[in-house]
Amino acid sequence: MQITLSYLVRIMWALSGVVVFMTTMAPTFVYAKEVKVAVAANFTSAAKEIGARFEAASGHKVIFSFGSTGQIYAQITQGAPFDIFLSADQARPERAGREGYALIDTRFTYATGQIVLFSATPGLVKGEQTLKRGVFTKLAIANPATAPYGRAAVEIMRALGIYSDLETKIVQGGDITQAYQFVATGNAEVGFVAQSQVVQTDDGSRWLVPKILHSVIAQDAVMLNQGASNDAAHAFMAFLKGPIARAVKKKFGYGAVDSP
Repeated sequence: MQITLSYLVRIMWALSGVVVFMTTMAPTFVYAKEVKVAVAANFTSAAKEIGARFEAASGHKVIFSFGSTGQIYAQITQGAPFDIFLSADQARPERAGREGYALIDTRFTYATGQIVLFSATPGLVKGEQTLKRGVFTKLAIANPATAPYGRAAVEIMRALGIYSDLETKIVQGGDITQAYQFVATGNAEVGFVAQSQVVQTDDGSRWLVPKILHSVIAQDAVMLNQGASNDAAHAFMAFLKGPIARAVKKKFGYGAVDSP
């Protein structure tokens, strides 16, 4: 078959029409984006699992920064490039909105934490009597000035009337992660830690502190100003309220309270 120049021209015109049609009718794709989330240290393990599940479901990428709530808030006020703040309390997210660092209408309680008196030594912790007897040299807590779990630890000791007796034995970690490390490594015989840090193991001994002895550890999330125009940030906030994230929170010993 002889192919003429006019035949080739007709073919090229036909193909160009197909390309135009496909370009016009093609769906608009949402490209994957990054979301930067600042997270209170107690929520580290749960956040990592929620983040992995979110990435698998959405295609977006999560970049976490972990630390004490007080430290993170200070970084936010200094312009740290976070999209979302997962606090260990309610005060700092509310303050972030009030002071113009966050979208206050996005704030909600994503979890309620529980505090545990823990020891790496089996049989050492036997309820509140362990604290009242005081047969240990070091008691680890998170810094009560910056970490809500540290503040709760002080409230517990005051409620039991033993804070002054134990004050000289207290060693403070910068956040709840460091407080747990003190206990896990034996540098402190006992310590107040987050239940999420020990819920996956039966090692050691522990006492789940009754909630009546301390203020509720309600943990709020809020979208920071930088996240307002980030589709991945909005998607992560929605995912954090959903059933997959709720199951992860429960797994790590949190109450999944998803309400403003």
